Amino acid sequence: MERQPLPDLLIEPLVRAALREDLGRAGDVTAALIDAGARLRAGFVARRPGRIAGLACVRLAILALDPDARLEILLDDGADAEPGQVIARIDANARALLSAERTALNLLGRLSGVATLTRSYVQAVAGTGAVIVDTRKTTPGLRALEKYAVRCGGGVNHRFGLDDAILIKDNHVAAAGGVAEALTRARAIAGHLTPIEVEVDSLAQLDQALPFAPHVIMLDNFSLEDLGAAVDRTAGRVRLEASGGVTLDTVRAIAETGVDAISVGALTHSAPVLDIGLDAD
Repeated sequence: MERQPLPDLLIEPLVRAALREDLGRAGDVTAALIDAGARLRAGFVARRPGRIAGLACVRLAILALDPDARLEILLDDGADAEPGQVIARIDANARALLSAERTALNLLGRLSGVATLTRSYVQAVAGTGAVIVDTRKTTPGLRALEKYAVRCGGGVNHRFGLDDAILIKDNHVAAAGGVAEALTRARAIAGHLTPIEVEVDSLAQLDQALPFAPHVIMLDNFSLEDLGAAVDRTAGRVRLEASGGVTLDTVRAIAETGVDAISVGALTHSAPVLDIGLDAD
């Protein structure tokens, strides 16, 4: 399926905020060492293997300081880079390029790290039919970018915020008075385009949820045996999502139980930055 890129309208405010943070109150005082009209050619180079994501951030960071800069993309988002491979080449005003360097690298490395970790999880479950989905455990302010990076890694997005689906978690269940009561209330308030998902922590709660036919049932911290039992009991009537403590070591076995989706918070909250540098020609 074709991956829809994020529009600049969403990305540019985030990039400009990061530039403002780095430029501080007086701008880049080190840039005064360089002649104002000097130009610099350089390349963004992968230091380690990984999946690339976030090139629009690089473009917008550099163009914000040098609107006449020329950027040549050699590897698109979603492509895999090898160590030493040039991802993009830049020809720009030297002061502008060096002032934008850290912001561009921070965002490119962060998003490529998310895409790379996601790719590892997707590869781990290949052939099982299960999809890898993200969570809302994202860096504040960067959710749209990080969820885009998950898509670059081959993953699937869960809900983006509190307003695009009803997700009944364990504390909602407790506050509402039980799974059945929570789902009854959800059915009463949900619009015809609003999906409903409920989290259950036992097979008994699964049995309580099934008659309400929610769009998805989240199986929280189920054992492999109970995951298999849940798949058998559900018999395809409701999509099942496994969640809780998923690692690269355990994800394959979870997928092989027959669940439809596996949500992994680590995709965004624990992805290591992909090491990428800027090397002058």
